[in-house]
Amino acid sequence: MTPETTLTLLLAGLAGGALGAFFFGGLWWTVHKRLDSSKAALWVMGSFVVRIAVTVAGFYWVGGAQWPRMLACLIGFIVARQVVMRLTQGAAHAA
Repeated sequence: MTPETTLTLLLAGLAGGALGAFFFGGLWWTVHKRLDSSKAALWVMGSFVVRIAVTVAGFYWVGGAQWPRMLACLIGFIVARQVVMRLTQGAAHAA
């Protein structure tokens, strides 16, 4: 594996992490915003559409029709999910 390939996969993983932080952080924010809103369904559906659109577009752009980049992006996405879960777990109990 060349250094360029390694760097590309690392950057794809970091991009996947950013997409995961956006997706799962946005989910956490939406759930908490919904609790204080009179238009909860609008918040949930609007957030879902935006999060899915950004995430799918990000995966498409980062992956570039190359499965190793797509896999690295997916791994970063999954790692971000775990990080967001750990960071928000204490906040959920405090609320």
